[in-house]
Amino acid sequence: MSEPVRILLIEDNANIARMIKLNMELEGATVEVAADGAAGLERALAGDADLVVLDLMLPLRSGYDVLRHMRADGIATPVIILTALGAETERLHGFAEGADDYVTKPFSVLELSARIQAVLRRSARGRGVAANAPRPVQTFGDLRVDADARTVHRDGVPIELRPKEFDLLLALIARAGRVASRKELLTEVWRYEPGVISRTIDTHLGALRRKIEYDPARPRHIATVRKAGFRFMP
Repeated sequence: MSEPVRILLIEDNANIARMIKLNMELEGATVEVAADGAAGLERALAGDADLVVLDLMLPLRSGYDVLRHMRADGIATPVIILTALGAETERLHGFAEGADDYVTKPFSVLELSARIQAVLRRSARGRGVAANAPRPVQTFGDLRVDADARTVHRDGVPIELRPKEFDLLLALIARAGRVASRKELLTEVWRYEPGVISRTIDTHLGALRRKIEYDPARPRHIATVRKAGFRFMP
């Protein structure tokens, strides 16, 4: 890359922050450290970082609170959560609030570095728009989806989607009518390893239908294909 990757590290444990900062700087990144949730949120809302590494257990504001405010303010910077909470419900909570990946403490710096590189590759800074990404603005009947602005309108009225709901919608649209399996969507949208099973896909699809469909019980756009997955219909 022509410029160093800018990482905002929000971590209150000074030893962990020092270790991450040193190793990421050895890899050529620039790292700014915020030692509490309030300071971290203030820096994150500036929107000038390429990636945020965010601890969940923070003083003043929790990591969940920081992430929620970032996404509510339209800050789409990729976020990797650092958490000592390994339960699936905690990870799903983070994904629902807009996290891109998570690393469970204790972790190795090599693992964190690999996760950072993977998230950056998936971001606009890493590779740009993927070859199969949907066109920036598309219209489907009464729906208007702007991939670049990450907005959805129905009959001209804006619809507020959570980050993962929007990512899920784009993943379905990108398949141009082909069926997407649960495994494909969990791997693509939530970065799950192949073989991991979770009902989170049904929860997010249900929420997405309630927001974009006039009659969620008889959806026009997002169809369930029995024993196969889901299909987006223009």
